[in-house]
Amino acid sequence: MVFVKFYAYNSKYVYSEWSSTGSMHEGLYDHRITILHDGQVLVTGGMIKENECSQNIELYDPSKGTWKTTGRMKRPRCYHSATLLPNGKVLIAGGMLGANKDFLNSSELYDPTKGTWEITDSMHIARSGHTATLLKNGDVLIAGGTNDHWYTNSAELYNVATGKWTTTGTMNNARCFHSTTILSDGQVLVTGGGFFSSSDNSTEVYNPATQIWTIVGHLNHGRYDHTITLLPDGKVLVTGGMGPGAHIMNTVELYDPSTRKWTAKNSMKTQRNAHTATLLEDEKVLVVGGYSDHTPYIAESAELYDIKTGTWTTTDKMALPRGLHAATLLRNGKVLVTGGVDGALVGLTSSELYDPKA
Repeated sequence: MVFVKFYAYNSKYVYSEWSSTGSMHEGLYDHRITILHDGQVLVTGGMIKENECSQNIELYDPSKGTWKTTGRMKRPRCYHSATLLPNGKVLIAGGMLGANKDFLNSSELYDPTKGTWEITDSMHIARSGHTATLLKNGDVLIAGGTNDHWYTNSAELYNVATGKWTTTGTMNNARCFHSTTILSDGQVLVTGGGFFSSSDNSTEVYNPATQIWTIVGHLNHGRYDHTITLLPDGKVLVTGGMGPGAHIMNTVELYDPSTRKWTAKNSMKTQRNAHTATLLEDEKVLVVGGYSDHTPYIAESAELYDIKTGTWTTTDKMALPRGLHAATLLRNGKVLVTGGVDGALVGLTSSELYDPKA
């Protein structure tokens, strides 16, 4: 006998890979999500509602499917970065106290063993909308972002051993809301960037050995608020984002580090920005939610990219439409999706699990 799992959706019972997994204590969007060494999930900062950032933190326990609050950061933050360090602590850097005000250069560390926060060295430049990348030597590279002086091309390194920030080579282009990933050879690829009607199609790599940034070609389409995913073969997948003229895109591109060339791939079935992309254990990429130019303006849909065939297929919808949410792959192979907005700029408390094997 075969048992099929059902759940309630729009007052009907339909088969789905998605299931509810409790709610955060505070509705959040544009928050940060970090898998800790013990497998629990740390949620930090983000927007509660327009112009109000969160100071609270929450922990999700995948073994129980439950959420709990666990202290507060030293400062409320949104548009910040969160990086798991080799020692198990989490580095929070920069951001804003509220939308369009008070850019931060401060940093703090969360110790999961104690559940406490401590102030660490401040960055040389206040910034939000930047990226943070853990290098293979354990340092953290912060790149770009925006502040009172508009976009910046500056970059800084956080040394875990000394707890100090130092400046490093500047990018060739100033960037905000760009995306970065570490490549198989340890260099860091940065793509796109922009805000409102402007978008950048340039890409460059950072060499930690020389601390120099080098332009490595151009995307076929300028974009920001897109996703970037390092694939098992070392290539890099970029999906969607906001393009020229604030147009939301469904285009997809693949970067080959060996040739330093970008290739257009099959487009997603739905236009998306402020969405998420998660590499699954079966070597597919799950793309979820986001904003679109067309109704519905916030998507509840999800689709899968097959790395081997380069094709997209739709999968089951989430229970709620979400944009500016967060997603991460859990150790059990499921994907946790948390928070976001579904229309009004007020954060959602709910979270959902995607099970590829369901």
